[in-house]
Amino acid sequence: MARTPLTLAALATSAVAGLDVVAASRIGAAGGDFDTALLSTRDERWFVVRVPRTEAAESRQSADLLALGALTAGTRSRLPFEVTTPAGQTPVDGTRAVVYEFVGGSKTPVSSLTADLAASIGQAIAAIHSLPTSCVTEVGLPSLGPVHAHQTSGALVAKAIETGLLPAALRERWEGALADDRLWQYQPTVINGDLGADTVLSHAEQVVGVLDWHELRVADPARDLAWLFSGRRSELAETAIAAYLQARPAADRQIGARASFYAELEIASWLLHGTQTRSTDIVDDAVRMLHGLVDDVQSQLGNQLGPPTAPVLAVTDVEQLLDGIEKDRVEKDRVEKAS
Repeated sequence: MARTPLTLAALATSAVAGLDVVAASRIGAAGGDFDTALLSTRDERWFVVRVPRTEAAESRQSADLLALGALTAGTRSRLPFEVTTPAGQTPVDGTRAVVYEFVGGSKTPVSSLTADLAASIGQAIAAIHSLPTSCVTEVGLPSLGPVHAHQTSGALVAKAIETGLLPAALRERWEGALADDRLWQYQPTVINGDLGADTVLSHAEQVVGVLDWHELRVADPARDLAWLFSGRRSELAETAIAAYLQARPAADRQIGARASFYAELEIASWLLHGTQTRSTDIVDDAVRMLHGLVDDVQSQLGNQLGPPTAPVLAVTDVEQLLDGIEKDRVEKDRVEKAS
């Protein structure tokens, strides 16, 4: 049974000495991974208290606390948005209730993006990726390179192919992305690892907060941009990428293509989840999404991720090209001598 806001408020007062709660309201739907309440105090401060309901949620909470501890005050000062701070915790029913300082702002669904907000998102993500990697590695959080990213993506594509439900056009597109070495030449950075509409908070067309840091690590920066390609307003995703590259000019120029690739692979993950759980509803939904993706990519120029390759010329075409170059050189020499 879900804990009531009043019960959660009582736990919060045990977790934080002197906390004087005057109101409590539920956040999120009952029955989720966490029991969560928003608390207001007599001194007009706001807090959030969360109690995990499953072992997976408890592990996620532990990882989040470790990550928030790695984001020291000095590190946070480099970020143009707020990051919550744990205020206290107390044991309850074999797990723990954790109280956090409240971070204001609204969720940021891709469907509601504007050009200004997309640019702010690009700048905010660039700030995360510009953090020193030592803030992550020194506390033992994962550090993953391009080989790992390529291998895990390849394994996911292979499993999707094995289902027999992957459209041929997507198989060709994804295998092409895996075979393109240029796509996988990047420098790993600090990443949040779980950015999305629910974790990026915005107000007045600006990013004001980022929640859920349990996937903090050093890895492919394109991971944090992938959620922007989950909708069909790709021009705003490109706006975010442009702002990102302006704020972080040292980034590789294939980051947008990899982000798009990761977004597409989320549908493959959904398909595999359906097959593993034997849910025909999920499988049918994933297949519908895959065919919708086929329609989208086939309406674009070409069917590949990454930079376009030059067309392969036949031998006769190469000879004609070289012959034309030679004729131009001879004509240039003749004109120079005549003058």
